[in-house]
Amino acid sequence: MSENATSNPTPSTASASTTKPPTPPKPQNPVFKMMGLPNFRLRLPSRNWMIFLSITGGFTAAITYDRRQKKRAQQKWADLVAHISKETLPIEQNRRKLTVFLSAPPGDGLRSAREYFIEYVKPVLVSAALDYEVIEGRKEGDVRAGLAEKIREHRRQAGEQSTVVQEPSKELIIAETRRRMGVTDEPGPLGDIVIGRHTWKEYIRGLHEGWLGPLDPPQLPPELPTEAPSAVNASEVPAGIPAAENSEILDSSTPTPEEKSTEPEKEKEKEKPKGPAPAYISTVDYSSRNLPPTIPATFEASLPVPFPHLLGFLNTPIRIYRYLTKRYLADAVGQQVAAAVLASASRPYHEGLINSSESDPLTESFTSENQSQQIYEQQTLLEHEEKEWHKSVRKAAEARKQQIEADNAASVSDDTQAAEKPSILKEEREWIDDVVIDPRIAARMSRYVLAPEEEARAKRIDAGLEWVLGEGERPKKLSFWQRAWINYGFGEDPEVAKRKPILGNIDNEDE
Repeated sequence: MSENATSNPTPSTASASTTKPPTPPKPQNPVFKMMGLPNFRLRLPSRNWMIFLSITGGFTAAITYDRRQKKRAQQKWADLVAHISKETLPIEQNRRKLTVFLSAPPGDGLRSAREYFIEYVKPVLVSAALDYEVIEGRKEGDVRAGLAEKIREHRRQAGEQSTVVQEPSKELIIAETRRRMGVTDEPGPLGDIVIGRHTWKEYIRGLHEGWLGPLDPPQLPPELPTEAPSAVNASEVPAGIPAAENSEILDSSTPTPEEKSTEPEKEKEKEKPKGPAPAYISTVDYSSRNLPPTIPATFEASLPVPFPHLLGFLNTPIRIYRYLTKRYLADAVGQQVAAAVLASASRPYHEGLINSSESDPLTESFTSENQSQQIYEQQTLLEHEEKEWHKSVRKAAEARKQQIEADNAASVSDDTQAAEKPSILKEEREWIDDVVIDPRIAARMSRYVLAPEEEARAKRIDAGLEWVLGEGERPKKLSFWQRAWINYGFGEDPEVAKRKPILGNIDNEDE
């Protein structure tokens, strides 16, 4: 029994004898050890780290992919119009110029509108080497006033009579100097690029005001005279006050020379306008005005560009989605701007009829006059952007609409007709008021569109089958390392090297 016990060990002792001792960790690299770095071991990250790395990695990958596709879409439209920059011009001609209208969106500043223009619109204009003029508006009504004044100056220069004395400005001096030197503008269609629904409403209002309104500013209603504080008369001074005190009172009532000098400064400060100049004509007076003799048969084509601008903490999911899908917006805006740059095709704005019973189901009268209403395309363009405006603007629009409906309902009695307008309706609001279109102005407006052949060429450029017109084959793409060596090392771009002049033996060194 003792022999069997010694010859047949128990399973516990057998397993203990067969288990190998743990392998010692690999020795650290002596270089890392001398640098003082710890001995890291490769292992899978924990659950929390996996969640963190997955979220951050996925978000980073989405941003990287979107920016790459956005750059590719913008490059497609830039290559479509890049051949215009290669065209030579005579030295006595200026480049074709487009006019860009942008203003601060409701509830935000002008900086966001400028950044939008630089990010989406400007790359296509720069690729075509076109000149552009920007009319900006910091407040509501600035674009309307600027466009209307520009049209009025054009009418005065065309020969229409006006009592306004035109002061010499820098632009007029430059234009006169160029005219004397024989410098002319490049022949070709011009155009207007209007960014955003709020700017578009001001653009339409300024267009009507400039062509249908008078050249002279309207007369303001006379202000009620304000009684100036009169000097204290001696008769008004109580009898109990001595004569010395009376003289002090009279002296204090008369202004000193220092006070007289400060009074004109205060008046100048009061005369500074708080906002844009008031409109020269009301929307109600459009039909009663005659067209000026200098109005053209057709206006230069315009291009309304969408400007999605959403504010608010509760709209964060929508804003994140738009931040990750900028490629679609860049493609759409680039296509429209390329249509204005090429100026190869345009169409008139559509007109349509809408049934008044469909627009307002509460109407009970169905006469031939109000059974249908004329609707123009200019009135409904980019209308979906108004739903995303700041709530302060939307609340003001709703209050204004309710006040107008209340006035229309109460206009039956003569007392309400003679009553003064409420303060909410005294001031014109271009952003929240309805767009009023005159048929004579609407018939002269047109819109830039991209020609089908140009759209087909853009698809070929995107597929890599075609490049800039007149430039031959597209250059080969360089790898990441080659591009890094060119940008940060001592390499040279092969396309730049091709453009370098090859000079012969100028110094005759071999002779």
